[in-house]
Amino acid sequence: MEVKIDTKEKFHIITMTDPHLSDNIAAELTQLVTEFLQQKISNVVLKLDKVTTIEDAAATQIAALQQSFYENNASFVVCDLQAEVEGKLEQLELTEVMNITRTESEAWDIVQMEEIERELLSDENVGFPNHGEER
Repeated sequence: MEVKIDTKEKFHIITMTDPHLSDNIAAELTQLVTEFLQQKISNVVLKLDKVTTIEDAAATQIAALQQSFYENNASFVVCDLQAEVEGKLEQLELTEVMNITRTESEAWDIVQMEEIERELLSDENVGFPNHGEER
């Protein structure tokens, strides 16, 4: 599996360089990016602009991988899909459960918005007293 990893302030951009995304490559990708969940920067943008075909099992693995990121309070956004790959995801009814954007820039925006949302939600759970309540 050949990938390019570019680390930004709040996320990693993983660019797949192989034109075919097989289930074996998806398994390797899962192992690679799951390690990010243990790091300070845990969000991932998966860029698939060079991928022209994807196996059914690989598509399902990526959807499951994305769900595991959200279960661990981390973002996982897929961007830059080729028409054939997007069609396969639609056929498998995965576009409804995946966070997919047309461009890398849109993916960055989503990750940053989700980070802000998580920060706001964690602040709400700190236990600030309601206005007017006595301590």
